[in-house]
Amino acid sequence: MQEQLQKRLQSLTTEYKAGQKALANLESQKANLQETLLRISGAIQVLEEELAIAKSQENHKVDQPSLSSI
Repeated sequence: MQEQLQKRLQSLTTEYKAGQKALANLESQKANLQETLLRISGAIQVLEEELAIAKSQENHKVDQPSLSSI
């Protein structure tokens, strides 16, 4: 009986350690993915701002009369 309990304890301990290792790997992957998403989000924001500036400048060019029409 004691031998069976010892084997079961060893089995569960091994399984627990493997689970901890898998969890650590997943947490690392999550952190890496969050960092990647943050960089992508920043790039999206910069591009949206640049497009808004370009559109604003384009609208100002249309509103101003050209020299050839004066």
